Amino acid sequence: MTSSSETVASEKNLKTLTTVVYALQAVGIFVQILWIVAVVINYVKRDETKGTWLESHFSWQIRTFWWGLLWGAIGVITFLIVIGWLILIADAIWLTYRIVKGWLYLNDNKAIT
Repeated sequence: MTSSSETVASEKNLKTLTTVVYALQAVGIFVQILWIVAVVINYVKRDETKGTWLESHFSWQIRTFWWGLLWGAIGVITFLIVIGWLILIADAIWLTYRIVKGWLYLNDNKAIT
């Protein structure tokens, strides 16, 4: 059985880790390998967030990765035609929105839907 102080300390550590993942995603827009590092952290630590408000952030970050990867791949495949450029620009804007929204909710100690 865990004490209240251990639970608070664990939640604080998970919040810090969630912040690190958002930072990795933000920098990952420019250095793509960091996206993989971020999603690996999400999957490795996901079970520790079960039942906490941080679980929603981990799910949000994982969905951001996979949808961003899908649209990024479509953008790269269609890069030689104009639509690829537009898809990549839209993907970058969408990724930025998801990272900023998630980070703001995290800062306010709120779950994200």
